[in-house]
Amino acid sequence: MQGPAFKLGATLGVALTTVGAPLAASDEVHPSVLVSVAQAASGPATGTTANTAPAANPFSIFTPTRNPIRHRIDYEFWDFALKNLVISMGPSTRDTARPPGDVLGSRIRQGHNSRYRLEGAMVGFSFMDEQAISGLAEYRRDLESVADTLDIGSLPRNEQLAYWLNLHNVALMEQIALNWPVRQPRSIEIDGVTLDEARFIAVRGIDMSLRDIRERIVFAHWRNPKVIYGFWRGEIGGPALERDAFTGDNVSSLLDQAAEDFVNSLRGTQKNGRNLDISTLYGDTAPFYFPNFDADIREHIAEYANEEVTDILGRTSVIRASIREWDIADLSGGSRGANYLAASRPGLSIGAAQLLAQRQRKFQILELRGDTRRGQVFFSNIRLPGDPPNANAVE
Repeated sequence: MQGPAFKLGATLGVALTTVGAPLAASDEVHPSVLVSVAQAASGPATGTTANTAPAANPFSIFTPTRNPIRHRIDYEFWDFALKNLVISMGPSTRDTARPPGDVLGSRIRQGHNSRYRLEGAMVGFSFMDEQAISGLAEYRRDLESVADTLDIGSLPRNEQLAYWLNLHNVALMEQIALNWPVRQPRSIEIDGVTLDEARFIAVRGIDMSLRDIRERIVFAHWRNPKVIYGFWRGEIGGPALERDAFTGDNVSSLLDQAAEDFVNSLRGTQKNGRNLDISTLYGDTAPFYFPNFDADIREHIAEYANEEVTDILGRTSVIRASIREWDIADLSGGSRGANYLAASRPGLSIGAAQLLAQRQRKFQILELRGDTRRGQVFFSNIRLPGDPPNANAVE
């Protein structure tokens, strides 16, 4: 029996139906913009009041309970938004992207020149108008308010994880959109505080930052290092923003997909003589997941490595967390482009058009090589009758 549904994000949903569609590629987009909470009671779940925060650590109220109750959050709207605003650049070829060509003999930078720009995924920030941005803010507030009715700590572990990953990524997209055009998200400040440290998110009366969600909630309570790939950082060099919203059913499989994509990309791993250069992401998360750094990293990468990266692991002896790319994961490269070079298609700059053309050529090369990995197929966790709420949980 299902409880009341919460209709969230209608403002952004209306805006996306007009500005987002050009970025959806060939994927089918469903028109619904409903986000609901199924089986939710009118107040916090019975038996979950034990999650009371000690004064010294307010984040302890989000500690997962050992006896979860079967509640579910539906992110149908966020899924719709992602499919309209995010374009996948496809699997990594492990080839450095060539420098973009000049535009009409101009030396003005149009779009991206990062060597990693044909990896991961890009967001179409240039397509987002004021209505869409205000809708993002409304949706973020709606996600926050879910916790006023539903005790997040009482949910099954996968439901909790999906909630925190989605809230983090929605909030980050909102702030980048508010400050766009910007070349690097790390340069954004909120009231003089860096974007990653600013506590502009509020859940159950607790002010928190993007870093707090990652480190004080998820990293503190989830032991599996694959959770690091679910947090989008808005940068080309980080894990890609997936085109599917995380849910309790798909979060484990989707994180495996994200991990495989990142580990086998140039922005994740490179051979440099006898050195294995890896992303600074691994250095940042080492205190939580890789305390015995070299051994732990090798074991983790080996779990997701393809044949080429497995070979690199065997032919390197020193690991260096040195790969970084802070440029924005934006289709237009964080720039509106020169007005006199504006493309004929609204929201599509010359830089974006160039990047899409390069992406198409990449897919043609993959096809010639017999590589058909243009899309990914993943299996959600299967629920069987009688399964406990935490069956198939990401630990």
